[in-house]
This record gives sequence, C-alpha cells and structure tokens, in this order.
Amino acid sequence: MTSGLPEMRASDEERERFAEVLREAVAEGRLDMEEFGQRLDAVYKARTQGELIPLIRDLPAAGMAPAAPLADPSAGTRRSWPARIGGAPTSKGAIAVWGGFGRRGTWTVGRKFTAVTLMGGGEIDLREANFEDRDIVIRCFVLMGGVSVVVPPGVEVDVRGFGLMGGFGDATTESADEVAPGAPRVRVTGFAMMGGVGVERRLTKAARQRLKEQRKQQKLARKTDREIGKGERKELG
Repeated sequence: MTSGLPEMRASDEERERFAEVLREAVAEGRLDMEEFGQRLDAVYKARTQGELIPLIRDLPAAGMAPAAPLADPSAGTRRSWPARIGGAPTSKGAIAVWGGFGRRGTWTVGRKFTAVTLMGGGEIDLREANFEDRDIVIRCFVLMGGVSVVVPPGVEVDVRGFGLMGGFGDATTESADEVAPGAPRVRVTGFAMMGGVGVERRLTKAARQRLKEQRKQQKLARKTDREIGKGERKELG
C-alpha cells in the first residue's frame, strides 16, 4: 500500500517550518550558503508534503512530521495543556498572617483554591503548575496585604473581585484567538480591603531564553536571506 503523504498539499505554515529547519542548519554549519539557498528555494516552490521531506531528511529534524505543530517559545513549559490537567491537587489554599506564602514551580492547583492574607502577602504562580480541572477558581481574601497571581500566556483569565479601599488589578488582557486550545480557564475572585490582588502574565525564565534564541535565529535568517539576495543580484549583474 502506498502512502498518501506525497499527494498531500503543503500549507504555507508547513513550508515555513521546513524553512526554519534549514535556517537552523546553516547557522550550525551543517549546510553551506550555496546548498542552503538551493534547498530554501525548493521549500518555497514545493507543492506537496512529499516534496518537502527530502529537503531536511539528512538534518537533525529529519523525523519531524509535516503536520507537527511548531514549538511555542512563549509557553511556560513544553508539556501540552491536556497533559497538565487532571490529577490530585497538592494545594487547595494558603494563609498568610503577618507573613507570606508562595506557590510556585511544579505543583497541582485545586479546582477551588482559597488564599487568605492578613497584613501579609502571597504569590500564586501558575506558569509551571498542573491543574486539577480545566476550570479553576482562585478566591482571594485580603486585609491590609496583597496577593499576586501569575499565569502563563494562552490561559483564559476572568477577574471579578471586589475591593474596598483596595482593588483587583488585571493585566492579562488577550484577544480570544490568543487563548491556547485546551488551556485551563482561571477565574480570580474574592474581596480586598486596604490591600490588593494583582493578576499578570509572565514567561518563565526558560521560555524567555527560548524566545531570545528564536529571535536570534530569525535575525540570523534575515541576514542570511539578504546575503543570498545580494549574491543573486551580483550574478544577474
């Protein structure tokens, strides 16, 4: 039985994925500029997935499937969202009186998490957390203190708390198409008096490093493309 893969039409996104593999290869010295230019031209001219695969078969990413999603540098972790949802919670609440608490790193947040602070503070960091359920409610009760809630990009957030001489700050606004498929939904609610609750999005250190490297590679790719363009113009001379 013959595979249907060679007959499958390639998308623009797939062509760009293969082009990125070639850019990484030339940056690592696996391809010289001449061969890189030839393969890159072939990638953008390819009509089917079968024409794309041979162009990276001898490179480290040779086993990638054409339909595999690109790695997201903004994600707090490389685990997929479905893999992070479910399981017994390791924490359902925290209390800080004249002190503080922290929930960060790899932990499992309960579907209902209650935070109470009295002249104290706390941090609830969900960037590398697992979730008992897809729908999570974080209830914050603050008196002369504060709670910081940190979420990764892609998570849907709804902030509905009430403040009296205090408030709830939401710095997580994202459009609907920026919410990652399968990501948990987090609702932050509660009451703050003479204190505050802040909700924000932040990348993990590892994700920031991946984003930095990706931008570096993109910059190198643009430089390489410009050099190729100059060489072609000289040849046409």
